[in-house]
Amino acid sequence: MNMQQLMKQAQKMQEQMQKNMEATIVEATSGGGMVSVKMNGNKQLMSVQIDPEVFAGGDKEMLQDLVVAAVNEGIRKVDEALANQMSGMTGGLKIPGLF
Repeated sequence: MNMQQLMKQAQKMQEQMQKNMEATIVEATSGGGMVSVKMNGNKQLMSVQIDPEVFAGGDKEMLQDLVVAAVNEGIRKVDEALANQMSGMTGGLKIPGLF
């Protein structure tokens, strides 16, 4: 395989990865489901759901902590999903700098 073919293949792989990122949606929760978030593969927060019971206690700090925990879990899940997709695309080959 010459360098030009290799570059074309890398570009195709990058385009496919971008499509996968756009299509990837993860859901994550914290507090036993009291806070739920959805994120896309670009790590953009799409939605936040908060159980009304969280407000009943009036504990602002707890709600803040639950939101942070759910978002961080969402980011971890996106990273994991993209790493799995990349592993499938590269046949498990570890390429430095790629997820």
